[in-house]
Amino acid sequence: MTQDMQTTSTRPYLIRALHEWCGDNGLTPYVTVLVDNTVQVPREFVKDGEIVLNIGFDATTGLQLGNEFMEFKARFGGVVRDIFVPIGQVVAIFAKENGQGMAFPRDDRSVAKTTQAADARPAKPSPARLAQVQSDVTSGASVVLPESVDVPKPGKRPSLTRIK
Repeated sequence: MTQDMQTTSTRPYLIRALHEWCGDNGLTPYVTVLVDNTVQVPREFVKDGEIVLNIGFDATTGLQLGNEFMEFKARFGGVVRDIFVPIGQVVAIFAKENGQGMAFPRDDRSVAKTTQAADARPAKPSPARLAQVQSDVTSGASVVLPESVDVPKPGKRPSLTRIK
């Protein structure tokens, strides 16, 4: 491979790998998504410019984890909604039960894909904010989950590995 050749992002491959790892270990995979005008999610469930989504097979229909986007259908408040997330907007994937997973840096290349994304995108969440979102999921506080998901009892704190 020559130096001037641009390689593809590792993010979609790592998301698929951790999704598979969760499934193999009986864990529930969740993603934290930065919401801007490129993301199609129920806006009423967005908090502080982010949404946490269960992407387990039990909570989704037609899940596609591609290199450029993830797409699926899920129930929110009993209503089936279409979800579309550019992969660059995924800032973390983790297991609900133990918080193990991985956090990603913001993908600035996704800004160039839309004309208004730079204005609509919230600031990169701090490590403390990511930890709080993960804590909310493991404690059941202020996180909207698809109906078929049981919220775990408070316990373990999430452990995320940040990659560059």
